[in-house]
Amino acid sequence: MIDPTVIGLVAFAAVLVLLALRVPIAFALAGVATVASFVIFAFRTGDFMFERAVRATTSMVYSNSFDLIHSYDLSMIPLFVALGHIAYRADITTKIYHAAKVWLTRLPGGVAMASVVGCGGFSAITGSSIACASTMGRICTPEMLRMGYDPRLATASVAAGGTLGSLIPPSVLFIIYGIFTETSISQLFLAGVLPGLLTLIGFVLVIAVWVNRNPEIAPAGGEVIGRRERFRAMFAAWPALLLFIVIIGGIYGGIFTATEAAAVCVCAATLIGFAQGKLTLAGLWESVKETCVQTAAIFFIAAGAKIFVAFIALTGVAPAIVETVTQAEISVVVLLICIAAIYLLLGMFLDPIGIMVLTLPLMVPLVESYGWDLIWFGVVVIKLLEIGLITPPVGLNVFVIANVVGREAPIDKIFAGIARFLSVDILVLILIIAFPIISLLLPMGMR
Repeated sequence: MIDPTVIGLVAFAAVLVLLALRVPIAFALAGVATVASFVIFAFRTGDFMFERAVRATTSMVYSNSFDLIHSYDLSMIPLFVALGHIAYRADITTKIYHAAKVWLTRLPGGVAMASVVGCGGFSAITGSSIACASTMGRICTPEMLRMGYDPRLATASVAAGGTLGSLIPPSVLFIIYGIFTETSISQLFLAGVLPGLLTLIGFVLVIAVWVNRNPEIAPAGGEVIGRRERFRAMFAAWPALLLFIVIIGGIYGGIFTATEAAAVCVCAATLIGFAQGKLTLAGLWESVKETCVQTAAIFFIAAGAKIFVAFIALTGVAPAIVETVTQAEISVVVLLICIAAIYLLLGMFLDPIGIMVLTLPLMVPLVESYGWDLIWFGVVVIKLLEIGLITPPVGLNVFVIANVVGREAPIDKIFAGIARFLSVDILVLILIIAFPIISLLLPMGMR
């Protein structure tokens, strides 16, 4: 009889090999889990039992993927994805950037600061880091380059600001984490607010210090804008503020669940877009089509991950790891450093969703054995994934920005500017780990 634990470890290695060969994560997870589960079922008694193995494997694959796709919480993903597309086409998200630019343009590096603030506002509606970097990159980066900003500052500020979509709610990564760890997604959303704001403030301070030490990298100041124009731009951003209040205020006040808040905001964004004349039927249809494509991709990954989770449970790999770590008497600090190293290493090569669904089946039992709060750990994981989005050699957000600006800012220049923002990310990560109350303060109000 083949040891299921050995099969589990071999399967995990096989997934990593397939991912290195650029096999889509959904097919790598589901394919390896299906084949490996068949092997376990077929040789469970020591004899080869083909028909029984086929029935058992088919049942496992079908039941797990069916249960996931019919999950109520999963309905949040298409709703928040649709909200992002509709808000963008209704000109709701870009008004946050324009308002910030009007208020900050007189400061040295003010447009770069406004870009980070705009990314934060965009993230508070869309929940996608890559979408944030792509959209804001098209809006902010060319403008800064035309104004004479150093390409390192112009690109790195948007690439780093785009990562805020992972942490500032609503976040697709938080939704997936909540589903796979069976934790409250509403509490996860609230847990990401303060760390997200800390990161945003840190990015703005990085720009201020950078420009102060090297004034030549940014124009001295923009045009003088009157008080009336500044307040007009600020009030024009009211739809974005309304949507954020509905999501965070509604969840914290117990008025809405996260799914209900998403549905209300989709309706509100659509009505506001039509009422202001910014959204057309053609634009709404494009938003729906893009939502379907993105949602299908995420659902395929989630279904493949669910099958892989069931396979890992079948092998007993997770309990074996927990037992090994427990017997080794590894300290909390060392374990946290090891977990951070694993996520940062994988973040250099894989996309955030792939990393999460690949590691959670092994990490969650380990975390629970140490008695850690899964809400707090979720924020730590998302922060690590956020750092991975701008860490070389892959750094998905960096490549997104590089595709937007083309030859004006090669990838090596973007990474050169990213180093300063990475220091803030690491500092915030240390604060989150050292002071869990930063993440748990708002969720505690719901408990």
